[in-house]
Amino acid sequence: MKGHLSTQLLWFLLFLQDTMGADELRLVNGSRPCAGRVEVKHQDQWGTVCDDKWNMEDAEVVCKQVGCGSAVSAPAWAHFGEGSGPTWLILVDCDGNESALWDCKHIGWGAANCSHIADTGVICSGRIEVRLVGGDTVCSGRVEVKHGKVWETVCDSHLDFNTASVICNELECEQAVDTLTAAHFGEGHDLIWKEEFQCVGNESLLQKCPRMSRPNDTCSHANDVGILCSGCLGGRLVNGTECSGRVEIQHGNTWGSLCASHWDLQDANVLCHQLNCGYAESIWGGAHFGEGNGTVWSDTFHCEGTESCLSDCSQMALGNPACSPRDTAQVICSGHSKSLRLLNGESRCNGRVEISLRGVWSRVLDDQWNMDDASVVCRELQCGVAEKAYNPPKSERGTGPVGLRSVQCAGNETHLTLCDNSMSETAQAGIAEDVGVICSGSRRIRLVNGTGRCAGRVEIYYSGSWGTVCDDFWDLSDSNVVCKQLGCGQAISATVSAHYGQGSGQIWLDDVNCSGNESELWACPSRGWGQHNCRHKEDAGVLCSEFTDLRLVSDSDCAGRLEVFYNGTWGSVCSNGMPGVTAEIVCKQLNCGDGGQIARDFEYGAGSGPTWLDHVACSDQHSSLWQCPSDMWKEQSCDNRAEETHISCSGKKEKPRQTLFAECPNSTSCTDQEKLRVVGGEDRCSGRVEVWYRGSWGTVCDDSWDMADANVVCKQLGCGSVVSALGEAAFGEGTGPIWVETLNCRGTESSLWDCPAKPWGESNCDHKEDVGVNCSGEMSHVHFYPAPPRRPPTDSGRVTMPVVVCIILGALLCLVLIILGAQVRSARAQHRGGCSLDPFSEAVYEEIDYNLMRKKQEMFNRSVSYSDDSVTKLQYYMGDSEGENDPGSEQEGDYLGKSQLNYDNMEEHALNDVPYTPDGQEVPALSGDDPGDGYDDAREISDPEDDPGSGPSAQEVTVAHGGSVRNWDSQTGWNLHSLRSEEASGAERVTLSSPPHDPGYDDIDDGISGTSI
Repeated sequence: MKGHLSTQLLWFLLFLQDTMGADELRLVNGSRPCAGRVEVKHQDQWGTVCDDKWNMEDAEVVCKQVGCGSAVSAPAWAHFGEGSGPTWLILVDCDGNESALWDCKHIGWGAANCSHIADTGVICSGRIEVRLVGGDTVCSGRVEVKHGKVWETVCDSHLDFNTASVICNELECEQAVDTLTAAHFGEGHDLIWKEEFQCVGNESLLQKCPRMSRPNDTCSHANDVGILCSGCLGGRLVNGTECSGRVEIQHGNTWGSLCASHWDLQDANVLCHQLNCGYAESIWGGAHFGEGNGTVWSDTFHCEGTESCLSDCSQMALGNPACSPRDTAQVICSGHSKSLRLLNGESRCNGRVEISLRGVWSRVLDDQWNMDDASVVCRELQCGVAEKAYNPPKSERGTGPVGLRSVQCAGNETHLTLCDNSMSETAQAGIAEDVGVICSGSRRIRLVNGTGRCAGRVEIYYSGSWGTVCDDFWDLSDSNVVCKQLGCGQAISATVSAHYGQGSGQIWLDDVNCSGNESELWACPSRGWGQHNCRHKEDAGVLCSEFTDLRLVSDSDCAGRLEVFYNGTWGSVCSNGMPGVTAEIVCKQLNCGDGGQIARDFEYGAGSGPTWLDHVACSDQHSSLWQCPSDMWKEQSCDNRAEETHISCSGKKEKPRQTLFAECPNSTSCTDQEKLRVVGGEDRCSGRVEVWYRGSWGTVCDDSWDMADANVVCKQLGCGSVVSALGEAAFGEGTGPIWVETLNCRGTESSLWDCPAKPWGESNCDHKEDVGVNCSGEMSHVHFYPAPPRRPPTDSGRVTMPVVVCIILGALLCLVLIILGAQVRSARAQHRGGCSLDPFSEAVYEEIDYNLMRKKQEMFNRSVSYSDDSVTKLQYYMGDSEGENDPGSEQEGDYLGKSQLNYDNMEEHALNDVPYTPDGQEVPALSGDDPGDGYDDAREISDPEDDPGSGPSAQEVTVAHGGSVRNWDSQTGWNLHSLRSEEASGAERVTLSSPPHDPGYDDIDDGISGTSI
């Protein structure tokens, strides 16, 4: 019994010895990969093959096994040099159909000795190379196989869908979508491949597929086959037609239906394009194409419309609710029969026009392409109305065949081919302009410069270019429309003053005033497209509730408590049922290395915010946490804080060292007000400005620092208004980073973070340029805090150009005023020395200053009334008292030197004006006026103290349209024979004639030259 068992054991061991390791074959020492000495690895040792009876059938098996096509020759006698080690196989006898050399007949492994001088070799035709030619992308086109140095086409009867799948996989073009016959991508040249491919479909390379020789088949280039690969990861339509059905997507090796809750037309358009099915005509929910039997994926896709694959769209599964099989996404695409397409645009609704004729996409050329033609294209593509018809620049012109020339549409046709046109290749050959259109369906909206798709600066694509939105009247109602349009939930914040950076190009909308019910932002009332009074420093932005972010909370960026940002708040993630691969995905997403593990000792402390998620189920196929399924978003997902997730990554990126001041917690409870402080002053409302950013306090550089910037700081701190904005480290130099430089606040912002600035953290300043503020304080009365002593001026002090200009202009103004004052005094002295005793020999004038003493004001508060048809009341002033107007009085001299000069300058512009009545008619000259004088005759009314007869009744002056102005005093007989109203600095003044019996006035204003005499 023992002997019997020993014999069986021996045979078993011999069997294992014979079978172990005999699974590798290679070609060595050849000039190319598919030629060389044949070597076999057996029992973990490489050896050779003896050339006894070695022939082409044996070589054919070797070439096929190594994927090098067919055998060309079977050289012997160590053609590629002598090998070493054992000679494993001898007297090999193959039929040619074996899949491996050791499957052929032989006398046994190492059964006989053979000198290495007899080592065998092979020369194979080479690996089969394949390519796609003539398609729109690298993943579509005519199939061509390389034979030697020549590319040969393949007959459509020699290639099926399984073979197309192998080719798409080999070219890394994902799934095969279709095989296209009858030279769909144009006819090839040269030779035609003489073999039929018989792939199963799971081969990794075309050269591994079985082939059947078809030398007698008749096939021409009119039968050249083409294939279309998706170039995309899994996505398909089932239970319908080729271009309609229930949407299914693939995760790993598992196909499942897609939940319809967040599926929209833009997502469907991308899938239809991916499947070569045109565009999406309609989308459905429910079970129109039947219920799925397997998994229902809850992924949410957010496509912009320009993606070539559904997998290229932003994708979110984290926190999405589970979905019923009765509510899956369904799509009906336009199909292969579409005859028009637009290329090189931002969406399917704008770009260069191409038309499909006889299965070939061709260009449309027209030198007189207009809006009527463009309207037909937009209507046929269901892209709304035409916004623009244009001829693309030379760089965007097509290169393919020409389908239509000189299109002439009326504008109401349903298809472009119904318009008058020429299809001749030779007709009007001089026309070489491609045509393009922009349809209203191309309008799009996006948020840019944020850290996710649901936060950033608002930008709109309109009329072929991206532009921004002005922040005038921008509020939450407007922002809600944006968030809803993008599928980003509700608006949390409506940001202004280019919070997310300044845009460029057009400012498309201004004064937007949404009710909140609109489905698109451009449906809201506004000034109109391109109508605005803004600059890009006023670009509007939005933060939506669906904006998400990720972090690890601790002293290191790469280890800590896992938190996600959702609905405007940071919160923890529960660890229940969380697989270990989750840590690796999080670490990769945070650029913290490829490895990580879930920490179980909770060394990073408990969180204080919501616990957003539980039962996160990541797998190897997911590239980010957002793609992992989980329970729904909920503020209290964990039973207790002990369930919070803590992760430690293999990477180590230490955070910047914090300063001694760490009052602001690194959490959501840190508001904008708590992220700002002033230090080194007398109280909390004066001092050096410091901001909390990236986990530490830092300062602000004084480049462009002004009162508007400082006012925002004071308001944000609750410290009233700004008193002074200080630079040059007036409150001492700070420490740590200088976070902010070149602020440009308007002064109305509620937070310093809303002000435009150079990107935070990018500063070339020193701490000697730290800014400070003095604010008015919190009390109802204003406190003026004394500014701390400034540092002595240094060479680094800056004197700006505006300051220099102001100093120079101020000095010049003072010099001019001194010269004019001297001229006035000189003119008065000359006049007093040489004037006639006759008070009527010369008309003398004096401007009356408005800023009179209270005693004068009581007498001058009487107004002149007009007649019934007048429209204006004018005020005039009575003369000064005798004592006050004494020529020798110092008061009068002061008055002339200080006040009257201003009026001289103010009246110069009206010297040649022609007076008009309120209804616009010219006032005729009054009797006694001398037109040649060039000035208004005016005499000052005597002071009531000198003339008791004058009183209020003497001051009523009636102005009749088109007539003279007169009013006689019953006692004095004054004649107010001239009245002219002049507007100077917004005030109306009336000059009146003085009584002839009052010589006590010095009149100095010359109506002609505007100078004193």
